[in-house]
Amino acid sequence: MKVIIHGGFFSESATNQETKKAKQDALAEIVQKAHRFLAAHTALETVVYAVALLEDNELFNAGIGSQIQSDGKVRLSASLMDGKTQKFSGVINLEDVKNPIEVAKELLAYDDRVLSGEGALTFARNNGFEYFNPITAQRQAEYEEKLNQQERKGTVGCVALDADGNIAAATSTGGKGFEIPCRVSDSATVAGNFANDYAGISCTGVGEDIVSGALAAKIVTRVTDGFTLQAACDKSFNELKPFDGFAGVVGISSKGEIYHCDSHPYMVWASFDVNLQLFN
Repeated sequence: MKVIIHGGFFSESATNQETKKAKQDALAEIVQKAHRFLAAHTALETVVYAVALLEDNELFNAGIGSQIQSDGKVRLSASLMDGKTQKFSGVINLEDVKNPIEVAKELLAYDDRVLSGEGALTFARNNGFEYFNPITAQRQAEYEEKLNQQERKGTVGCVALDADGNIAAATSTGGKGFEIPCRVSDSATVAGNFANDYAGISCTGVGEDIVSGALAAKIVTRVTDGFTLQAACDKSFNELKPFDGFAGVVGISSKGEIYHCDSHPYMVWASFDVNLQLFN
């Protein structure tokens, strides 16, 4: 059983040691909770559980910690993929809901499994997800003063391998801040979140770059074709270099390989199999 999570990129981590440590501590706590949860649950259930915990922590750019778009609203995107069934579900630009990853999980049972905007909100309300305003005082102040919003690039995600060998991946984001309203990121697409019987990948970074590189699906396809997880990641990241793609990934393969990489520094992540590993 293995689990790896990420908390996106953190440009301030180079200078703000207090916030950096707070993120490290939060990731360490969440990944250990997720590993304990995994012992009695499936990979699919575990990635939803872990990402919901990340969404509930305002240190990260998802759920409660989400960035505000240029019209003053928060719109959330999240997706989920079950490697066993090959089903993908997601919500795009969902407003006024606390945990978009849980809405994505609800959609797995439907034929129409990716919803956006008003349709996603209607679905959420019809399935018992109540109104929630994710804007914190800090995010509101940042929005009003436009302080460093464009520099914060982040998402949260989790990949898990359960005791039965099943893999699942989940990813959630609050966007990049000050984007054109209803801009679509990678997080609710197979470019940003993908899993099958061979591997699972969750991405973070600049959504447009990740989509241009078809990153998550490409890495998993290469593992399926016989690459090691590291080799698949490294080759795919080399293909981002011509356009200076800004991305980071965490992943697990069915062979038990666990790997992370990024094209720029300060992606924060943590993993747990037998021991805790924590970076940045």
